[in-house]
This record gives sequence, structure tokens and C-alpha cells, in this order.
Amino acid sequence: MALAGLEQGRALYAYDCARQGQELPAGKEYKSYVKKIPALIKMNGLGATVAFIAAKKKDDRNKKEYAYEVIYTQLQRWLVQKGLVERQQDLAAALVALDSLSYRMVTGEVLALFKWVSRFAEGLIEGEADA
Repeated sequence: MALAGLEQGRALYAYDCARQGQELPAGKEYKSYVKKIPALIKMNGLGATVAFIAAKKKDDRNKKEYAYEVIYTQLQRWLVQKGLVERQQDLAAALVALDSLSYRMVTGEVLALFKWVSRFAEGLIEGEADA
């Protein structure tokens, strides 16, 4: 039963994330980016993927890279909420500081979260990002 509760909580948070992405001017980019994140993690690792997101994010809501800002914030908020990283730490720095077992555990959690986020984004956000 606890596993079902964990998965349900993840799904609820992911739905809220996808709804937030849907409301962005760059909603199509948000959808595209969240769909690519699991593959990026599997190919490059969580730390490298988070570093990539951090490098790409822009805080100007009118730029398409603002979607990376939203994704970064959503991911950090989820990991803080779950007690996996400290609130005051930069997400990339927090991940680098994890021991090997914790890093693998956080990677699994992030993959599980983005599985849900990408499903909801696919259903909520119409169209595809421009290539």
C-alpha cells in the first residue's frame, strides 16, 4: 500500500508540473524537454543532465528556454519535498555531493517522476515544439 501511495503522490505532483508547463508561453518546448529528460539521464547520468538543464535555463518567461527554468525548479522542489536534497543547496551541487547509493536512489526517483510528467505533458499540451 505504501508503494501505491508513493506512486500516487508522484503522479499528483507530476500532473501539477505538467499543468504549470501547459500554461507557459513555451508549453510545447516544456513538453518536448520533459519527454527527452529520461533519455538524457540514461545516456549521460543525472548530474550531467541537471548541469545541462541549469546551463540552458533562462529566467525570461518569454524565451523558450524558460521551460528549462521551470523544469529545474520543479525537480528541485520535488527532491527537497522528498528529503533527498537540502532546500538551500543548488540542485547540481547537491547531486554531486551525494554518495553513490543515494545518487542511484535519487536517479531512480527522478526517472519515475519524469515518466509521469512526460505522460501528463503529452496529454495536456497540444502540438510539438519547432525543431
